[in-house]
Amino acid sequence: MAYFPAFIKLDEKKVLIVGGGKIAQEKLEKLLDFTSAISLISLDFSPSIMSLIQKHNLHFEKSAYEKGRLEDYAIVIVAVDAISLQEEIFKESKNHNCLCNAVDSVAFCDFIFPSYIKEDDLTIAISTSGSSPAVAKHLKKYFKTLIPSGISFFLKEMKILRQTFPKGKERMKMLDTKAKEYFKTL
Repeated sequence: MAYFPAFIKLDEKKVLIVGGGKIAQEKLEKLLDFTSAISLISLDFSPSIMSLIQKHNLHFEKSAYEKGRLEDYAIVIVAVDAISLQEEIFKESKNHNCLCNAVDSVAFCDFIFPSYIKEDDLTIAISTSGSSPAVAKHLKKYFKTLIPSGISFFLKEMKILRQTFPKGKERMKMLDTKAKEYFKTL
């Protein structure tokens, strides 16, 4: 079954990452594009992940994961090799309405990390529903070449217009015309 594409507002949601190695770092780097309300638990952290923790002033604990830690979290990322721990945390997450992503274990995932492009307010997510992360990676590179260089400035202008004009059909029509004209000039 395919995953439903959704963009989640993380403003008031806490994220827990269990793990301190390379994969945990990859997930942390992606999450930092959207939130800093991230805590990490691991027996050991790589020097590069410790650097990110310090740079972003993140909460971390050098300890093993213990049952009962998910209570305050909306999302948990399980970036450990132990399948039994992935399963344990996934099952526990169900008791706390906490979304879970167990890296490379689709059976223990409520969601997956898409390949994505982020340029200010523009975010484009690409997923193959786990069929081929390599294809998603190359599509990302391809799509990146198609994005107009001034898109961030144009989006800021559009945002201001949306906030300035009252809601309704006239605003929708004006914004649609402006977007159509922008892309015609490329």
